Amino acid sequence: MKLYEFAPTRSIRVRWTLQELGVNFEAIPVNLMAGEHRRPEFLEINPAGKVPALVDGDLVLTESVAIVLYLAEKYPDKGLLPGDLRGRAEVNRWLLFTTTELEQPLWRIARHTALYPEDKRLPGEVVLAREDFRAMAEVLEKHMQERQFIAGDSVTVADFVAAYTLDWANDIHLLDGFPRLLAYMKRMYDRPHAAPRIAQAFAGLKAKA
Repeated sequence: MKLYEFAPTRSIRVRWTLQELGVNFEAIPVNLMAGEHRRPEFLEINPAGKVPALVDGDLVLTESVAIVLYLAEKYPDKGLLPGDLRGRAEVNRWLLFTTTELEQPLWRIARHTALYPEDKRLPGEVVLAREDFRAMAEVLEKHMQERQFIAGDSVTVADFVAAYTLDWANDIHLLDGFPRLLAYMKRMYDRPHAAPRIAQAFAGLKAKA
């Protein structure tokens, strides 16, 4: 099993899942800053030129949420995905909530502060995206009242996806005023098999440079 990754990205979600599962895998770095995601050999794996990508035998899988669900289903004895229909529905619900309601505003902020050329950045989009994120973070803050995990009574892949996304938000100071989400994120990253946090991953890249 091979994981094509760039440390600070959504690759973290997949690495975290693999580490929690205790699965052996080969990590293959794809340096986005050096343009390695645009090389022909990588585009054969993912024509979109994005990481993460997982190769498991003859299966090539992209999109981080699809990958973590695949891994959880491949190793059902590890319990990262509920065995009952209702439990799986709850995991899917919060995976979709995280990627649509929380992650998309974060992407809008990133695009209009760093990714787009300066002449295409719209400051107003940043303001609106921050408001959109905080409105949906309030929903999750209420959901986490007296809860340890985002779906059910034990850790699932929904937690790895959510914790990474909250870490991203925290890095741009969007979790101020959300004590439950901050405590939940810290609790998740305190797990013995947690992946590095985003800032730690970036620091590792600078140390290697």
